[in-house]
Amino acid sequence: MTVSDPFGARLRRAMDTRGPLCVGIDPHASLLHAWGLEDDLAGLERFTRTTVEALADRVAVLKPQSAFFERFGSRGIATLEKAVAEARAAGALVVLDAKRGDIGSTMDAYAATYLRADGPLFCDALTVSPYLGFGALAPAVEAAKVSGAGLFVLALTSNPEGREVQRALREDGTSVAAAMLAHLAELNADAGELGSFGAVVGATLGDLSSFRLSVNGPLLAPGIGAQGATPADLPVVFGEAVRNVVPSVSRGVLRHGPGTTGLRDSAARFADEVRLAVG
Repeated sequence: MTVSDPFGARLRRAMDTRGPLCVGIDPHASLLHAWGLEDDLAGLERFTRTTVEALADRVAVLKPQSAFFERFGSRGIATLEKAVAEARAAGALVVLDAKRGDIGSTMDAYAATYLRADGPLFCDALTVSPYLGFGALAPAVEAAKVSGAGLFVLALTSNPEGREVQRALREDGTSVAAAMLAHLAELNADAGELGSFGAVVGATLGDLSSFRLSVNGPLLAPGIGAQGATPADLPVVFGEAVRNVVPSVSRGVLRHGPGTTGLRDSAARFADEVRLAVG
């Protein structure tokens, strides 16, 4: 499927019409077992197909976690390819959570896979790691601009280990995370209402008013649900940037499977709670 508008414009439209929510597709062993499935390729396929069929025609964003497909080898990747294509065909935007990041020709190869319209895993947006230097992401940035895709750059992640890198101070006294956000603001400077280059910022981090989160781009916010954050926390964490937040829920929705009704009802409740919280 080709796209006609930049990712940021399509994301704003999807969140306004379907609700501001991203649901992760994380087929790890414990969830497969909770659904009564074996931790094998057949279980992966059933879990993925059910989730896509239940949610792709009603939620704004689906976010498959690539690692849980990669662990099954080439047939797992084939399942992921099918899920991405079918979810997009049903109207959901697909953010592939792969956290790719490298230099030179290697980064260019990642861009060809995920961000060019003829790539085998072309998706609406990709999570990327900037910790080989933000400039190393240039092939991904350029590919996204051409194809109308987007990027979510790791900036302030919710894992405790992230602090030692993300909050380290540079020679000019600013933190590494602040520098990443500044780069994103620059990329989005000429965008309309919402740019296509966003950040990953954990919803569990508390008050982040010391950081400039208003980068005119989306903020993918994992941590809602099983990790302890709630929709009511979003205004405290994100402040004036809260309207651009894409709250991400995985287990909080997926644990209500394997029935499609449970998945749909849970996703709808989260979307309603986010709408109420962010106004």
